[in-house]
Amino acid sequence: MQLSPAGLGLLATASTELGRLDGEAEIVPDPDFFVYSYVRKEAVLSSQIEGTRSSLVDLLDFEAGAERPSYPRDVREVVNYVDALNHALGRIRGGEPISTTLIQDAHRILLKGVRGGRTHPGQLKPRQNWIGRDDSPATADYVPPPPDETPAAMADLVDYLQAESDEAPLLRAGVAHSQFETIHPFLDGNGRIGRLLVALLLLQCDALRRPVLYLSYYFLKHREEYTRRLQQVRDSGDWEGWLEFFFRGVRETSHQATETARAILALRTTHLDLIAARLGKRAGSGHRLLQRLYQQPVISVNEVAREIETTYPPANELVEQFVRLQLLTEVTGQKRNRFFRYQPYIDILRRE
Repeated sequence: MQLSPAGLGLLATASTELGRLDGEAEIVPDPDFFVYSYVRKEAVLSSQIEGTRSSLVDLLDFEAGAERPSYPRDVREVVNYVDALNHALGRIRGGEPISTTLIQDAHRILLKGVRGGRTHPGQLKPRQNWIGRDDSPATADYVPPPPDETPAAMADLVDYLQAESDEAPLLRAGVAHSQFETIHPFLDGNGRIGRLLVALLLLQCDALRRPVLYLSYYFLKHREEYTRRLQQVRDSGDWEGWLEFFFRGVRETSHQATETARAILALRTTHLDLIAARLGKRAGSGHRLLQRLYQQPVISVNEVAREIETTYPPANELVEQFVRLQLLTEVTGQKRNRFFRYQPYIDILRRE
C-alpha cells in the first residue's frame, strides 16, 4: 500500500515512539510488572468503549478478592478481557501464529458468562449483524458481510496476517484492525477483539518484545473520528485518512506509555530508598513486599505473610509500617479480612 509523504512521516515517527517504548519496557528491573499493569489498564479502557462502568480500582480489588459492599455488575466483563488477552498472548509467545481458531478462542473467553454470552461466543456469526442503534439493517450505519461470506473473509484476513511481508508492522496492524472491524465476524465483542488484535500482531511481527501498546484510550478519546475514519475506508477506500489517524494514535499512545514506564520506575526507586532508610533490619522483607505490589497492588496480610515467608503477626507489623510510610492504604474499613492498596502506583496508572 502506497502512502503519501505525510503518511510516511507519521509512520516513521510512530515507529520511533514504538521502538522507544519497547526499549523502555525492557530496561525496567522487572518488565513483567509493567506488562501486568498495562494489560489491566487496557482491559478497563477497551471495555469502557463498549459501555462498562468498571474502573481500574474495581478490577484490581475484584481480582484480589477484597470484600466490598458491591462491585459494578460488569466487572466480570473486564476480568474476561484480561483472561482473553493473556490466553491469546500466551499462544503467540509460544510460537502459534494468529489464526481464526485463536481469535475464536479469545472471543469465547471474552464473553463467557457475561453480557453477550448468549450470542454464540467463539463462533462466527450465524446470522446477519449490523452497526448502529437501528432495529433494521436497512437503516443501519454499516452492514458487514453476511454470515455465509464471513469464513472466507476471515481466512483472507488470516492469510494477510500470516504472510511474510516487507510492509511495516504498524501499517499491517492498521490495515488488519480496519479489516477485522469491517468483517465484524461475531455477533458481539468485535470491538474488543479487534483492539486486542493490534497487540497480538505487533508481538507476532517482533515489533514489540512485550505487549505494552494498547490503543483503547486513544480510540475512546477520539471515538467519533475513529468511527468516521473506519467508515470512510468502507465507503470510499480512504485508507490514507484511516492510517494517518492510526499512526497518530500509536505515536501518542507510545509516548504516554513510555512516560508511564518512567514514572513507575522513578516511583519504585524512591520507595526502595524509603524502605531502606526507614525499616532497618526489615528492609529486605520490605523490598520483597514492594516487588510483589507491582504485580498485585491490592493485597491482604495473609498474602504478605506468604510472600515474605513468615507468620501473620510480623507480616501485619510490616503492613502497618507500609501504612505509616503511606505506601499502603487500607480499603475495607474492617478489623478483620483487611485489604490494602498500593495507591501511589495505581494513581500513576490512572493518570489519563
